[in-house]
Amino acid sequence: MAAKDEPVVIKKYANRRLYNTGTSTYVTLEDLAEMVKKGEEFTVQDAKTGDDITHPVLTQIIFELENKDGQNMLPIPFLRQLIAFYGDQMQMIVPSFLEQSMIAFSKEQERFRDQMKSALGKTPMDMMKLPTPMKALEEQTRRNIEMFQNAMRMFTPFPGAGSAPSNNAPEPAKSEPSEKGDDLQELKEQIAAMQRKLDKMS
Repeated sequence: MAAKDEPVVIKKYANRRLYNTGTSTYVTLEDLAEMVKKGEEFTVQDAKTGDDITHPVLTQIIFELENKDGQNMLPIPFLRQLIAFYGDQMQMIVPSFLEQSMIAFSKEQERFRDQMKSALGKTPMDMMKLPTPMKALEEQTRRNIEMFQNAMRMFTPFPGAGSAPSNNAPEPAKSEPSEKGDDLQELKEQIAAMQRKLDKMS
């Protein structure tokens, strides 16, 4: 049994069966999905090696949910952009950006639910003053883009690289021909390209 406030340990066996050590019962991926929705913390371990395999199991849950009719939440453009980030220079900040975005979105979701609950006793005119879900989402998206832009500037080793490019063609980098200079120029071009994408999104 897991100690209080500690994540429940789920053991995965070679036959792919999942065993909840907290309840001493076998569970399914759907059961784990319900635990996530209820806010129950758990880790998944390989029953043979003891390795932590929580990440691939959670990824498998998302895969299963995405394949159910009418439950697709990840649009194709997002999936393409996410795949493109693998191996990219900016890959290191994407996980943090996505995590902070989901935390902020969850807070907005709770705030909107609270507003709807408090609005039950309000007049139609009062209801019109409340922000719509789309407006709240647009505002959150704008803040997320700003946060990503700020994160990009933190990884920019030179001033002005994160700003939008001008209409004129950029001047060649004035640096001595060296491997380090080439890498710096390549990183600068990648960040500039990323900034152009963010400008279009905003």
